[in-house]
Amino acid sequence: MSLQLALPGPLDAAHRLRRHTAAAQARPRLLARPPPRAAADARCPRLAATPDDPRHFGDEHREEEEEEESSDAEEFDTIAGAVEVVDEDEAEIDLFGESTRGNLHFASSDEEDRPPARRRIDDVLGLRNAEDILHMPWGELRKRTNELLGELGVPPSTYPASQPQRALFTNRTLNLRAIEVIGYDLDYTIIHYDVDAWEGKAYMYGLQSLREMGCPVEGLRFDRSLVIRGLIMDTELGNLVKADRFGFVKRAMHGTRMLSPAEVRESYGRELVNLRNESRFIFLNTLFSISEAVLYMQMVDRLDADMIPQQVCSNSYAALHKMVAKALFRAHVEGKLKAEIIQDPERYVSRDPEMAQTLLDQRQAGKALLLITNSDYHYTHRMMSYAYDCFLPEGQTWRDLFDMVIVNARKPDFFISSMSLYEVVTEDGLMRPSYSLKRGGVYCGGSAALVEKALGVTGDSILYVGDHIYTDAALAKMKLNWRTALIIAELEAEIEALAQGRQHRKLLKELLNKKDMVGDVFNQLRLARQRGLNQTGVVPLYEHLGPTASLDDEQELNDTLGQLLMVMSVLDEQIALMVMSVLDEQIGPMIEADGMHFNRRWGYLSRAGVNDKSQLMRQIEKYADIFTSRVSNFLRYTPFEYFRSPAQLLVHDRPTADALVLSSGVLSSSDHDTGAVPSNGGSQPVAFSSYAAPRSPFTNGANGGTQWPQSAGVGKPGGSKPVRPAY
Repeated sequence: MSLQLALPGPLDAAHRLRRHTAAAQARPRLLARPPPRAAADARCPRLAATPDDPRHFGDEHREEEEEEESSDAEEFDTIAGAVEVVDEDEAEIDLFGESTRGNLHFASSDEEDRPPARRRIDDVLGLRNAEDILHMPWGELRKRTNELLGELGVPPSTYPASQPQRALFTNRTLNLRAIEVIGYDLDYTIIHYDVDAWEGKAYMYGLQSLREMGCPVEGLRFDRSLVIRGLIMDTELGNLVKADRFGFVKRAMHGTRMLSPAEVRESYGRELVNLRNESRFIFLNTLFSISEAVLYMQMVDRLDADMIPQQVCSNSYAALHKMVAKALFRAHVEGKLKAEIIQDPERYVSRDPEMAQTLLDQRQAGKALLLITNSDYHYTHRMMSYAYDCFLPEGQTWRDLFDMVIVNARKPDFFISSMSLYEVVTEDGLMRPSYSLKRGGVYCGGSAALVEKALGVTGDSILYVGDHIYTDAALAKMKLNWRTALIIAELEAEIEALAQGRQHRKLLKELLNKKDMVGDVFNQLRLARQRGLNQTGVVPLYEHLGPTASLDDEQELNDTLGQLLMVMSVLDEQIALMVMSVLDEQIGPMIEADGMHFNRRWGYLSRAGVNDKSQLMRQIEKYADIFTSRVSNFLRYTPFEYFRSPAQLLVHDRPTADALVLSSGVLSSSDHDTGAVPSNGGSQPVAFSSYAAPRSPFTNGANGGTQWPQSAGVGKPGGSKPVRPAY
């Protein structure tokens, strides 16, 4: 985008934009979900709005004060007393370390302040008193809450009854009520692209650039299945690898050929993938990386075949990667790619009719919404207009959704440094220098610090939503303590693939367990043979033969065992090896096929190997408080949701072994402190297999990731003061 500066002054266009901006600041007053949308056309229905509808944005609504409107809507009288929102001064810290800011609580419980009773306590959930809730079974409570919603004419949540693949998944507990500002990235976040179309076009422009550089590219085609998000390019060896959370390589591809387990071990058996070594390892953490990785791996094949002239590229995989990256970079910088997308957005953009209502709900709930993108203003305006305007009430545009828009943000530098700030003052992109941000404005550049100053909020009052682990999430969390949400578009396909592959994984684990059992017998035979031949048992063998046994009896048995083991050991080992060999013949292909429902080469996005998480999943857990497949999934929850992280299953935390542990009488240090006595003297330890897969945030039990509202507040850390119940 060319930088056009407008001199400060009474420019007509600037005045028109300011009037438009002032109108955009008024929040939509949606009191309920809108009725079925009246279609402006079959593909893009608008939200219905009439002059008498509170969703109508007439001048009288624009003149209302936003803060006054938001706070008044959340104050009301009840049979138990007046209810109001917990503000910053009253906020406490709950049991999960979350602020109670934004919760509702009783402002007063005085009898004279209570309005006339309209509903008795037994009318609500069938309770005789509020304490009955403590003893009501979960299933009964679920039934009664749905009945209550039906009585009041409020539709129940569509989740988890339908489309569990569109849930929000929680790594770190997040109280959405306490969030005052929600910022959004543009690409692959609030604008979703057709990956094959977008990345396929980027690939073609990269191919064209390589051809101009003198590379032989004839016959190459974009193959989306070669690459998935979360893989790592090894530019030293020309490989593409999938690593687990520890950095161990589980699968690898050289060029476009998958490597065997033996080849993987030979290349990576003595080293871990270190993402800090950015000169060698390139982490594919966004869908924009797909086209580059596909092109690079195809060119590795051509470099190995000596098809690339030395004068074009030296015989080095690292040099080849620099050349491919440069070709893709030119496609983006020269603007040809985005210019083509602007001309034909219908081909590249996947419109989501639920997205507009999601953002409207969040604004009505009192959240300030920001759009912070690295894209330029012209591209942003064209994409947002196409994706949103036709789904909004008459007279509104995408600009009415946001309190502030920042283009050319230059993330990640936006989060850690300050850049020159310009205000976009005309619809055609004319700009002038600015020194501060204001609500309703459109800006170029600036910094996160300016955003916090303009809105008067800092740290964990802000939630930023994006698709890039590092550009959008890592620095916002580490440097500013912003809360973070990641959009992983492939998550829906991943969850569907996990469901389809569940029987396969069950059979695979069954075979692995059988192999473990056979292996245990084999190892016991080896140990018995070792002890029988070498007489190195820790406990004298005659002690196990009975009270009348003698050393001579033990010697006789040893001699017998020794002779038998000498004869039988070869046969026993061969039998065991043959059995395990048969199992291996089945297990090997099954492990390779694990996850084929998602990608036949790389398996699942979130898993690496049979039981472990992928490196991508580790990064998501580290930097994202919550994650989901698309922004409109927020619509399946209220803007006041309390997202609570599920309990993480530890490898030594096995409920199935609890009975054995308790019956064994083995005491922990805390048991000794309380003077507990073991039931059987505590002499026999219990051993059991720790064959348990690390738990994934989106396989968190029967509720499938449902986040239930906070039940009650608790005291501040230290328990010095109780927090009033807040919901």
